[in-house]
Amino acid sequence: MSFLDSPTRNLFFTGKGGVGKTSMACATAVRLADRGRRVLLVSTDPASNLDEVLGTELGTQPTPVESVPNLLALNLDPEAAAAEYRERMVGPYRGVLPEAAVQSMEEQFSGSCTIEIAAFDEFAKLLGDEQATAQFDHVVFDTAPTGHTLRLLTLPSAWTGYIEANTTGTSCLGPLAGLQAQAAVYRQTVETLADARATTLVLVARPEPSAFREADRTSSELRNLGVANQHLIVNGVFEAQSTSDRVAVAMQERTDNAIGGMPETLRGLQRSTVPLAGHSLIGIEALRSVHTDGPSPASGSQLPSPTGTGGDQHRDLQGERVSELIDDLADAGHGVILTMGKGGVGKTTIAAAVAVALAERGFEVHLSTTDPAAHVAATIAADDFAGLTVGRIDPVQETADYRDEVLRTAAADLDADGRALLEEDLRSPCTEEIAVFRAFAKAVDQGRGRFVVLDTAPTGHTILLLDSALAYHREVTRQSAEMPEAVQHLLPRLRDSDFTRVLVVTLPEATPVHEAARLQEDLRRASIEPYAWVINQSLVPLDVADATLRSRQDNELAFVEEVTQSLASRVALVPWQTHPPTGLTGLRRITADAATEVSGR
Repeated sequence: MSFLDSPTRNLFFTGKGGVGKTSMACATAVRLADRGRRVLLVSTDPASNLDEVLGTELGTQPTPVESVPNLLALNLDPEAAAAEYRERMVGPYRGVLPEAAVQSMEEQFSGSCTIEIAAFDEFAKLLGDEQATAQFDHVVFDTAPTGHTLRLLTLPSAWTGYIEANTTGTSCLGPLAGLQAQAAVYRQTVETLADARATTLVLVARPEPSAFREADRTSSELRNLGVANQHLIVNGVFEAQSTSDRVAVAMQERTDNAIGGMPETLRGLQRSTVPLAGHSLIGIEALRSVHTDGPSPASGSQLPSPTGTGGDQHRDLQGERVSELIDDLADAGHGVILTMGKGGVGKTTIAAAVAVALAERGFEVHLSTTDPAAHVAATIAADDFAGLTVGRIDPVQETADYRDEVLRTAAADLDADGRALLEEDLRSPCTEEIAVFRAFAKAVDQGRGRFVVLDTAPTGHTILLLDSALAYHREVTRQSAEMPEAVQHLLPRLRDSDFTRVLVVTLPEATPVHEAARLQEDLRRASIEPYAWVINQSLVPLDVADATLRSRQDNELAFVEEVTQSLASRVALVPWQTHPPTGLTGLRRITADAATEVSGR
């Protein structure tokens, strides 16, 4: 990786969910530490899996990583940061102000926006306060999936601008004293992000068109934020070792076509290529084996010897057809279907395939997304056939509409000062969270008369979105006296298994499976029971001869068995497709009778 020839102090890793940001960030941190550099590795992802990749239990304070001298790591836990931030803001007033006033302050700090600003507060401290990381030579940031990352990187400018424009000292976060005290740190954060001598932004992408499109969009938006020192890693490049293996040949062809069609702006960046590994990048030795710009290792000392004999070995995992899963979903005649899981596991593709299958059964279906980095439009066009509509919950548009609505209603009887205060409050970044949540509730409400298939955001954002339902009433009634009916009924509808069906989507790999398991636990705590799991892009049902693919097939089998035997009562196993699963033909292949479904316990 050429950016490591003369590494900057701060290294950011970002990109579409599931492209390997954590693996590349960890491999980079280990390599720098092995050179004797003092390194701090930080995850800003609400759904971080640094612990699993590094094999070390981490907390919110720098923790030494076992077997890697000079490397420490931490997770910025949004919930813990919010609790600490809340107490830091409210604590000094306990015993000073009346109890009712203290309770009011706590209410103001209870919304999901508080979680975001608290996490940002910790992030800004690490990046903008040199003393906080003075003992380290490098700080490596394993950032959240793209939508959250852009939100996080926008916050320094957003909050700095908001603090400078605010004249009342209040916001949706409560008193702004805590933010104003940090103003100097926030300004330094903005400057550090834009300083090419101090910061490198590493874009990570799989050799897939959607990942390259996302990297291209991210690159442009970061340049607009002043972050121009960028490097591209193309992760998981496959080179077939046998022309007789049709799966291997198809995989290399898809890889070559994607790289050949890479956007021109990305071609202008310095680039590193990481071959597809036959093993999981879990553990320090696996991370040390990461190499770039060469052919993929197939077997030998670095990889387990392949023992798989192809799809025939795993016939016992095959059961009902995927089309029967769709038939069962169709029995209700209407309702909401949510695809949820880690970024990059194929939620959009599965959601689109389900929507197409239901529409072709004669139902009225609306396919939409709450993901800030939506790709639904690139997967299917709404005019392909009657009965299916495609949309997106656009944060920018929803926020503008929400501001207009509040000003039209709540500001009608306010005097000039009151209206100015409300307008100021609506300019805060928190307003977007409220607006998007309202749109999500409206989309769920539409399931009363038709099917609504929602391709949701990556796990961390989704959980924050669902959690915010519990505090939404307090948040929205601060700006408007009206509580939309769709919001009032949201939680009961999400908890109604006859109305809402949750499909947990994962890949047959350690991190996606274990993160999906955590998602399922969170859903169950919210009294939401998943309907089924979908293991996507699996090599297990296929006959492969290529050594790397056979190693990956063997590696997958353990995770397929973990899901079917321990985690889910119903599991759909979708094979890796030799042709990209886009357009009607590709989506129909996913839910065709030839697809595979396995039964769990």
